[in-house]
Amino acid sequence: MGDWGFLSSLLDKVQSHSTVIGKIWMSVLFIFRILVLGAGVENVWGDERSDMVCNTNTPGCESVCYDWKFPISHIRFWVMQIIFVSTPTLLYLGHVIHVIHQENKLREMQKNNQIAKSPKYTDERGKVQIKGRLLCSYLTQLFFKIVLETAFIVGQYYLYGFIMIPRFLCEQSPCRMVTECFMSRPTEKTIFMFFMLVVSCVSLALNILEVCYLLCKRMLRRRSKQVRPMHYNPTPHYMPPPAFCMSLDGAESLKQNCVNTGLESRRNYQDCSSIEAKSEL
Repeated sequence: MGDWGFLSSLLDKVQSHSTVIGKIWMSVLFIFRILVLGAGVENVWGDERSDMVCNTNTPGCESVCYDWKFPISHIRFWVMQIIFVSTPTLLYLGHVIHVIHQENKLREMQKNNQIAKSPKYTDERGKVQIKGRLLCSYLTQLFFKIVLETAFIVGQYYLYGFIMIPRFLCEQSPCRMVTECFMSRPTEKTIFMFFMLVVSCVSLALNILEVCYLLCKRMLRRRSKQVRPMHYNPTPHYMPPPAFCMSLDGAESLKQNCVNTGLESRRNYQDCSSIEAKSEL
């Protein structure tokens, strides 16, 4: 596992800048690929060329038959798969580090009272928000991982199939006749081949699920921006009364005016009568 230490430390940094599904993909990569490959698979395969036995005494026939049957070792094939599949994630990590460095500069400029844009992708704790350019970068690395996973799954099928055949026939030069060859521990190797194939399919499914998750989240975010809540004015608008109500109000006001006029005239009459009575005295 010492050979995988540098790659593991780099991939561990990506976990803080990934989604929940991306963190699950990292766990699958660490536990079910790197750990199993380093701890179990190397001990099972060992020196495949020396363990293969062919019914021939022709020099070089066994080596040619092994190279014809297995163009590349299973272990080296899976190591290449892990490296190639992890490369887009490492490129995304480089982009994230570049964005964080730029936005830290923006924060320093704001502290020095200089005119600068506010950080868009990170918060004060350095947590990255996957949106904008980072979302495009994240989706791009997911697309390449899907393509590479699919290519390696198809390549494993065409190179080795799904099971390890214990016996095969070889008629390659310099073999003088059809030679029968036997592989060591075919059942155990078949189990590991099937296990690594299932892990590759699980990783592929997680990548596809993560793409769907990010696209759905993006669509919901756009829809929430488009549909804005309506703001109602709490001040009631003036509504003119109906014509019937206006006519009733007018009649009532006219009646009240007549009553007021009668009262005023009566009061004036009483005042005049009191003045005349005083003058006669």
